[in-house]
Amino acid sequence: MVDGPMTPTPVRDFREEGPRLWRIDPLLLLATLGLVAASVYTVRVGTTGDIPGEPNYYMYRQLAYAGVGLLIMFLLTRFDYSRLRDWKFGVYGLMLVTILLVYALGFSARGSKRAIEFGFVNFQASELGKLLLVLALSAFMVDRMRRLEERETTSRIVLLAVVPAMLVIAQPDLGSGLVYLAIVLAVLFVAGTKWTHFAALGVLGAAAIAVVLLVAPAAGVEVLKPYQKDRLTAFLNPSDDPAEEGYQINQSLTAIGAGGKTGREEATQTELDFLPEHHTDFIFSVVGEEFGFVGAALVLSLFALMIWRALRILTMSKNFYGALVAGGITAMLMFQVFVNVGMTIGIMPITGIPLPLMSYGGSSVITTLMAIGLLQSIHAQARETAAAKGL
Repeated sequence: MVDGPMTPTPVRDFREEGPRLWRIDPLLLLATLGLVAASVYTVRVGTTGDIPGEPNYYMYRQLAYAGVGLLIMFLLTRFDYSRLRDWKFGVYGLMLVTILLVYALGFSARGSKRAIEFGFVNFQASELGKLLLVLALSAFMVDRMRRLEERETTSRIVLLAVVPAMLVIAQPDLGSGLVYLAIVLAVLFVAGTKWTHFAALGVLGAAAIAVVLLVAPAAGVEVLKPYQKDRLTAFLNPSDDPAEEGYQINQSLTAIGAGGKTGREEATQTELDFLPEHHTDFIFSVVGEEFGFVGAALVLSLFALMIWRALRILTMSKNFYGALVAGGITAMLMFQVFVNVGMTIGIMPITGIPLPLMSYGGSSVITTLMAIGLLQSIHAQARETAAAKGL
């Protein structure tokens, strides 16, 4: 017989047991799969007549991209994201090398050299670079965690982002370059950078815009291509030149307006090819015309769910590096969704930013799914840590 009180048997929480795959965020997975399904179906109905005799040409490829991306996503869910912090120099170097390779090996299309052709897929280094930049900047920021309030820290982090951003903008790919800048601001914000540093960056940004748009052209130096400047200003008055700079915005507004509540039976803007780039930059316009307000609201709701879960993962991360990575990925997604949807409804300039998971394209789809895989890894390890502490 044993004297004294008996030690109670600890209660096992079976919800916290099992492989890491079962500790992923189910709502984030739901939003991801919903957007992938919406993308495949929208690409299918929007490109039926684009390739004569092959109505499913783009759908099959988008489905293949999504399949590869989902496989990588689930693999990353089981990967320890913290190891990437030790590989920061390699990650940053890989980003720069792939961007520079586009200049040497990329093919030109419509005046831009943005991708390298690999048979089935055109590799767009600027898309992968978005995620690599998040990982590298977050790691460099962690290394200076005790010196976050110093101006030198902010200057270094911003410079690390500006270099690849300028290389991408020079391709020219203004949209992706702007995403790079949004990422660095998000990483600085999550890290707790002083507001005075943001104010100084705002002044420098305004000065840079003035130089690019006013001072440099007056001196005979064209930093932006003429069509890029026209696109940046056309959304203010799209009716001034409806046949040229305002054409895309006007056709997009017509398509979305024609969709009504539930979409139109004959989507003439899309099917008759009045809407340019309808399977890439203006995929949301196709959603509006084909499926109306209901379809557009559903897609935006899935994006809202995705962003909400990403923000939640940011708050529950087990370490500072995970929080920074989650913050950078969240900003990358939010910025692209806001700008892409905004340009289709005429409140943002046309910059060529794809709609994550919705726009056709292997580089964008796979990179976005890789980013979501890292978010799931952060979530899974946060749950493991909480379970180990008995929380």
